[in-house]
Amino acid sequence: MSSSSRWAKIEALSSSIILVRIKSVHHHPTFYLCRMAGNKKDEKAILDKFGIKALNPMQEAAHKAIRKESEVVLLSPTGTGKTLAFLLPLLDELDPKLKAVQALILLPSRELAIQVEQVFREMGSGYKANAVYGGRSGYKDRMEIQHPPTVLIGTPGRVADHMRNGNLDMTLVKTLILDEFDKSLEVGFEDEMKKIIVGLPALKKKILTSATEKVKIPPFVGIKNATRLDFLKNNNVQLQIISVVSPDRNKFNTLVQLLKYNTHGNGIIFCNLKDSIQKVSDALTRDKIDHACFYGGLEQLDRERALIKFRNGTHRLLVATDLAARGIDVPAMDFIVHYELPPTEDEFVHRNGRTARMKTEGTAYVLRWKQETLPEFIKGAEEISPRSTKEEKVRKWKTLYITGGRKDKISKSDIAGLFFKQGKLTQEELGVIELKQDCSYVSVVSTKYKELIETLNNSRLKKKKVRISLLE
Repeated sequence: MSSSSRWAKIEALSSSIILVRIKSVHHHPTFYLCRMAGNKKDEKAILDKFGIKALNPMQEAAHKAIRKESEVVLLSPTGTGKTLAFLLPLLDELDPKLKAVQALILLPSRELAIQVEQVFREMGSGYKANAVYGGRSGYKDRMEIQHPPTVLIGTPGRVADHMRNGNLDMTLVKTLILDEFDKSLEVGFEDEMKKIIVGLPALKKKILTSATEKVKIPPFVGIKNATRLDFLKNNNVQLQIISVVSPDRNKFNTLVQLLKYNTHGNGIIFCNLKDSIQKVSDALTRDKIDHACFYGGLEQLDRERALIKFRNGTHRLLVATDLAARGIDVPAMDFIVHYELPPTEDEFVHRNGRTARMKTEGTAYVLRWKQETLPEFIKGAEEISPRSTKEEKVRKWKTLYITGGRKDKISKSDIAGLFFKQGKLTQEELGVIELKQDCSYVSVVSTKYKELIETLNNSRLKKKKVRISLLE
């Protein structure tokens, strides 16, 4: 990350509202708001916070349809803004006087659940939202949902468990959103989804989203006459597909040359198997190329931290299986690399969907051994060999771990203030701040992290004394 591509600024808006504006390498500013509970924000204010001047055509169409119709099926590529497309009109369906779960959002993965919860919280609507998912303590879930959230976000398995155990009263849920519903069916959530839908007697509105049209909506969902919005084609994206020829079958050296001399910005390297990820990771480590790994077999905490480091620029590369091609919370990529050829056209499309999103440019590199033949669905690829040019020099970042989070009433503006005032950081030296329930993460320029730990460790944030350490 270059110093000119990331900055942070704090502005006092009032005695109760502070805005922290962070511009990342991912081509768009992100806005975070620290607000008083119950302070309802109108739609324009929400868009302003996310640095969005206007909704894109897909979001506009979804907006109108969801407000008007009782059944909506939204098809749009990965990363085009589907989350905001259904969250904004959802606010109109919520009753601020009703202290009960009113909307349920089901997603196929814990990463997606965490992502949607984070987006909803950052909207600053004043409504409570909680995410429940596998991979963390059920006790933790129960503590958080003791006071019912207005919006419940979760994976089908975990939501079904809580309903079965009587931890959730879902009798007043009027809106059901099945986000990436095709993936939920693919990973075997059908039974849980059946049980959940049966347990929603007051249901009036159903919204389904997907990044593919190659799936049938099962009868148990109860879709009768849905309004269908299809934005899978003609997205005005500019995706360049480049075939990179390797003289060696293992392609490691070719990959390293490509990454060092031909690519700029951040990207995902796709592998088909976990074993391949380990081999690629070993090769990158030998060449001192920073990266994170992401695949299904990782522990939840390791997966979460890999994504945190990738989002904040500590690592500009993510080595991943196709699990990462679906709606995990990573920004648009400058490029992606098919280290191993995708097994199907559908997976090829999903991988490419991480770059060249709506009205953006991106590059998909397809690595092939010289004796390999590209599949028929990969057409029109320009063929190159990695060329030795000047290696890109980028500002490096480190991620610090802070032992305090939302439950301690700590805000992103509190953390930014600590690093600016006591840590003496400039705007260019502070990166992305991520706030979790019981901890926080912040990226800082790598030349300052040791000094910051020494200076700020055991500082007070709000009423809590926090420890600050390097996230290894």
